[in-house]
Amino acid sequence: MISTSYKIPKQLLSKGNTNSKTAKNNLESYILYLSPAKQNNKNINLCPKASKGCLAACLYSAGRGKFSNVKTARINKSNYYINDKINFIDQLTKEITKIAAKSIKQNKKIAIRLNGTTDQDFIALIKKYNNIDLLNDKEYKNIIFYDYTAILGKLKKYINTNYHLTLSRKEDNQDDILKALRFGGNVAAVFKNGLPQKYKGFKVIDGDKSDLEMIYNKNVILGLTAKGDAKKDTSGFVLDNINLN
Repeated sequence: MISTSYKIPKQLLSKGNTNSKTAKNNLESYILYLSPAKQNNKNINLCPKASKGCLAACLYSAGRGKFSNVKTARINKSNYYINDKINFIDQLTKEITKIAAKSIKQNKKIAIRLNGTTDQDFIALIKKYNNIDLLNDKEYKNIIFYDYTAILGKLKKYINTNYHLTLSRKEDNQDDILKALRFGGNVAAVFKNGLPQKYKGFKVIDGDKSDLEMIYNKNVILGLTAKGDAKKDTSGFVLDNINLN
């Protein structure tokens, strides 16, 4: 049962060391976790290109996300975002701005992932509501933004910018992943029984090595191992390395 109320959380962004993958990053990292798809009190889909396979295999079911208190906190943030978008975006902007000020003071790069388990364009929303260009304003020059997305148009929109996006392969978007690879984008694919050296003619690298592999590699397949409920996938979302076509 999804709660119909919400409380404004003290923090929207979590430190990267709370996640086993982002903890491997060689940069200080932050990540925004909401609840995926329609797990909110208005049944609004926060993952508009979600397939049956990716919904069933969502990392919402892996790691800390399997605990009820973590799920409740993420649903609460989603309810806040959906019901009070202006204040949510304002709070998110202030948190990013504070991190950006620290990055300049300490003269270091910091990575921020705005979609831990959703697929929203927060970069555009911050520009729309707060007139801040996170990708070009000098105050944010030391921040590296990155995300996975299932939206090909979003990948095209931000390619060759400081927002590093990787298109997520699903069981129903083969044409999109081929288009993304042809114009130089990265694609993420989930495998079982190990990782192949190549997929569809493109090099496969270990995407689990850290959460930042997408910013250091271009035009590759980020190979991810099945986790959580993905281990039980039968939809075709997870590729079997032993029986690849």
